[in-house]
Amino acid sequence: MSKTRMTAARRNAEALLSQGRKRQDNFRLEQKQAHDAMVQKTARLRELRLAKEAADREAAAAAPPKKSKSRRSKQTSQ
Repeated sequence: MSKTRMTAARRNAEALLSQGRKRQDNFRLEQKQAHDAMVQKTARLRELRLAKEAADREAAAAAPPKKSKSRRSKQTSQ
């Protein structure tokens, strides 16, 4: 094999390797972005849930206690 032919093959191989690495890097970046978005969404939803639970507790504490209805069984008259 001539030296030019070998260097051309080497250049082609390195180009293919470079493309593969670029695809792999892009995939990793997309995975990281998706993970970060999920973490942010989870944190936001947790904050909303905790705020709602606190508001519900405050509302329950401020509301007057409910009167319980006595349950009487229906009696049939004979």
